[in-house]
Amino acid sequence: MNQKSPTISCQISPPHRRYGEAATGMDVLSREELTRLRDISKGGLHETLRRCALAVLTTGTESDDPRAAQVRYPDFDIEVLQLDRGIKLDLRNAPATAFVDGHLIYGVADLLFAVVRDIAYTSNEIQSSELFRLDTNAGITSAVFEILRNANVLRPNIDPNLVVCWGGHSIMREEYLYTKKVGYELGLRALDICTGCGPGAMKGPMKGATIAHAKQRRIQNRYIGITEPGIIAAESPNPIVNELVVMPDIEKRLEAFVRLGHGIIAFPGGVGTAEEILYLLGLLMHPDNAGISLPLILTGPECAAAYFEHLDRFIRLVLGEDAAKYYTIVVDDAERVAKLMSKGVKAVREQRIRERDAFFFNWSLSVPLAFQKPFEPTHEAMAGLRLHRDQPRHELAADLRRAFSGIVAGNVKEHAMKSIERDGPFAISGDVEIMHALDELLASFVAQRRMKISGEYQPCYRVVR
Repeated sequence: MNQKSPTISCQISPPHRRYGEAATGMDVLSREELTRLRDISKGGLHETLRRCALAVLTTGTESDDPRAAQVRYPDFDIEVLQLDRGIKLDLRNAPATAFVDGHLIYGVADLLFAVVRDIAYTSNEIQSSELFRLDTNAGITSAVFEILRNANVLRPNIDPNLVVCWGGHSIMREEYLYTKKVGYELGLRALDICTGCGPGAMKGPMKGATIAHAKQRRIQNRYIGITEPGIIAAESPNPIVNELVVMPDIEKRLEAFVRLGHGIIAFPGGVGTAEEILYLLGLLMHPDNAGISLPLILTGPECAAAYFEHLDRFIRLVLGEDAAKYYTIVVDDAERVAKLMSKGVKAVREQRIRERDAFFFNWSLSVPLAFQKPFEPTHEAMAGLRLHRDQPRHELAADLRRAFSGIVAGNVKEHAMKSIERDGPFAISGDVEIMHALDELLASFVAQRRMKISGEYQPCYRVVR
C-alpha cells in the first residue's frame, strides 16, 4: 500500500530579482486567463496546470512514471489568485521536499510561475486567438517565436553561445559523469546550456557548466530547459534549470530547440534521443537547408561506443551514407567535443552575419509543415506511418521521427500508456529492411536499459516485419 508523503500548504507570490521585476514576468493575469486556469472541465487548463506544477515541486525525483507523483501526492492542488498586489499561487498539500524551514525554495517558485505563464499564454494568445494560423508553416513558426519571446529567452546583443544538449533520462553512471565533463569544457569556453530540462543527460551538462562558469567568474549564466506538458510530468525539471519554457506540444518543443540553439550535442539516450536526432537530420537533409550551419556532435564515454555504432549503422542504412556527413561522432574526449562545438558556433555566427539573420532565433532554417504538425500517437496513426524508401529522405526521416515519438509517448505519457494497456502495443510496419534495422536498434535500447529508469521494461510497440 502506498503511503502519502509529507506535505505543506501555503500561498506564494512571484519571486523577484533586482529592481523588483518578477523573475518570470508574471505579475498580473487577465480574467480570461484566470478563468481558464481554474477550469476543471475536460477542456479546461486546471488539470494541465496541476500536473505540471506537481512535476516542478517534485524536482529531483528519480522516476519516469507520470503517475508516480500523483500516487504520492493525491491531495495536491493549486489555484491561481489575482489579488490587489498581483497574483499569488495557493498551494494545497504540496510536497514538503520543495520547502526549506517552511519556505518554498526560490528556484522552485521561479519555475512554478514559468509554468503558469506558459500555460496561460499559450492557451489565451496562441491556441484561442486568431492571430496565428496553426495549420500553416509560417503560422506555427511565429507561434514558437512568440512563446519564446514571452518567456524572455530570446536575448538580443549576445553572440551565439547556446549549446543544446540532448540525451536520455535513463543512462549509466559513467555516461552521466561524461555529460558533466562535456558541460564543464563547454562552460570553460563561455558556452551556455539548453536541454530538455530533465534528469540524466539533461542535467549533467548543466551541472558541469556551473562549475566551469564559476571558475571563469562568469555571471548571468543560462541553463534553459524546454519541455511540454506530456513530458514534464514524467521528467521533472532538474534543479539547475534557471529558465524554463513549457511548449504546447513535442513538435513546437523540437522547433524551439533548433531555432534557439547554435549547436547540438547528442549524448547516449533511448528513443527520445533518436527522435531528436532524426528530426534534426531530416531538416538538415532538406534541400531548402543546403548550406545551413548547425553543428551536430554525437558523443559519449568509451562504454557508450556500442550505442553510437548501432545508431550510426541505423542512420546510414535507412537514410543513406550521405546522412552521416551531417554529424560527427566523438568517443570519450570531452575536450575535443567542446573545441569542435566552439569552432562550429563561430561558424554559425559568421553565417548569421553574412545572411543578416538574428543570433537569437534561426529564421533561415526551413522547418517544413510535415515536421511541425502535432502527431497524436494513436494505434491507427502509428500503423499508418509511411516507413518506406519510395519518398524523399527527409520525408522518411519525418515519419521515423513520428514512430520514435509514439514509442516515447507509450513509455512515459499517461494517455498513451492507458491506450496501450487497453488495446495492446502500437504496431509499426514498413519496408522489411527498415523494420529489421529498427527492431535491432530498439532491442539494443532495451538491452542497455535505456527505455526506463527502473523496473522491467514492457515494450509499448511491436515491429511488424
